[in-house]
Amino acid sequence: MTSILYLGGTGTISAACVRRSIERGHDVTVLNRGSGRRGLPDEVTVLSADVRDPEALTGALGGQEFDAVADFLSFTPTHVSTALDVFEGRTGQYVFISSASAYQKPPAALPITERTPLENPFWQYSRDKIACEALLRAASADRGLPMTIIRPSHTYDAQSIPTMGGWTDVARMRSGRPVVVHGDGTSLWTITHSDDFAVAFTGLIGRSEAIGEDYTITGSHAPTWNQIYGWLADAAGVEAPEFVHVASETIGVIAPDLLPTLAGDKAHTIVFDTAKVQALVPEFATTITFDEGARRILAHYDAHPEAQVVDAQRDDQFDRMVAHARSAA
Repeated sequence: MTSILYLGGTGTISAACVRRSIERGHDVTVLNRGSGRRGLPDEVTVLSADVRDPEALTGALGGQEFDAVADFLSFTPTHVSTALDVFEGRTGQYVFISSASAYQKPPAALPITERTPLENPFWQYSRDKIACEALLRAASADRGLPMTIIRPSHTYDAQSIPTMGGWTDVARMRSGRPVVVHGDGTSLWTITHSDDFAVAFTGLIGRSEAIGEDYTITGSHAPTWNQIYGWLADAAGVEAPEFVHVASETIGVIAPDLLPTLAGDKAHTIVFDTAKVQALVPEFATTITFDEGARRILAHYDAHPEAQVVDAQRDDQFDRMVAHARSAA
């Protein structure tokens, strides 16, 4: 039985991977601060500690060793260094969750593969992930760290709405108000359900062939943003939603926090070649497209009214974007 420690385990991606690991018969331990929004299977051993505190981590783990440690909680080289101080020497595979946003933006060629350069001048999050990868490659070369790097792109589940406004967008649709879509809405965007991601991810755990390697894990489903918003409207029961297309640069002026994710990722057509991971995990495929994913999202939110939170600031920003677009028309 493969033993695996998840750092995180209750996030959009990691929760699905934990469930899949249990289905595969793994001995699963999850370590986090106990504040996750997603429940854990009964079979999971739960440890509580602050992953940024090496002493707390060591105390929570005791002398335990694991066949694999899946790190979903490291975002900077300092985070990775802390994790390695604790876990190096007590695992046969350290799996680092990087990001496909680290690939060259705008991409010089499509589809994106593991050979695409890592370069993102627009988004600090992506540059930090690139720096983390460089640290891990150095540790692998210098002292044989048994690491595997995973790059997911936009991965979602029933609790995560993959649009700029999240539930605010759904609320605007249902109230008959216009919804902002970046650009002209025709760029292609690869969007992957976490249950599909988990198949590829868990298939790499404990595989000696994966040591020292990097893998892009995304599905093959790449609809346009107009389709994504349209399927969300259909699932919300909105027959004729009004979409207002606004340039990413204009969105960034009104809502500066959105610009890095747009210029550094979502504003570009992004499609991937995942032949590398499929060669090792041939059962990996897209089984949930977003028309179905949107129905699952709305079913979850309609069953949990407490989650239907409108962001008043973002709502106001959308109104300003719509007004700007109409005045410029």
